[in-house]
Amino acid sequence: MDDMVKSLVERSRREPALREPRPTRAEAEAAVRVLLRWAGDDPDREGLLDTPARVAKAYEELFAGYDENPAEILARVFEEVHGYDDLVLVRDIPFFSHCEHHMAPFSGVAHIGYYPSEDGGVVGLSKFARLVDIFARRLQTQEALTAQIVGAIDLNLRPRGCAVMIEAEHMCMSMRGVRKQGAKTVTTQFTGAFRNDPAEQVRFFTLLRRG
Repeated sequence: MDDMVKSLVERSRREPALREPRPTRAEAEAAVRVLLRWAGDDPDREGLLDTPARVAKAYEELFAGYDENPAEILARVFEEVHGYDDLVLVRDIPFFSHCEHHMAPFSGVAHIGYYPSEDGGVVGLSKFARLVDIFARRLQTQEALTAQIVGAIDLNLRPRGCAVMIEAEHMCMSMRGVRKQGAKTVTTQFTGAFRNDPAEQVRFFTLLRRG
């Protein structure tokens, strides 16, 4: 395993360490009330009375990835592939995430390609969608999200090569700051056969663009 792949694997393993115990639900709701007041509204008015509870509940769903393990998702491999050893590509996997800098949403699609390991076997295609969600449902940067997906696949499937491309629009750029709606950010990460052979990268991009 080369140094770059090792780095990606470490990123996929790394879980954020809490320096203090996770706050209680009541503490989380109280924090939302403070933010409502700071924004200039009254958390005791009728329309906002239940907002702290709703936000806390929404956070449980939006950031559920902290409580999920990528290794468990990729643990089961199907060995009966009847000799198939070529590229497997799953494209246009939709996701929603939140920027760790402003906690503003960003959303887009992920494309994943890989060559099964020498030992054969492929993972269920729906597992890639779940893998993307695990990492997306955390505070993220798009660059880290891309690297974490590749690292988890390399660590758990040991493919001959992996390629990931993410295309996303960031609300921290669309709603605030420069306020440029429609701008897309594209990130890619390659390992193994894809990193070592530019022709494989071309093949990956070509298959992505076929409608």
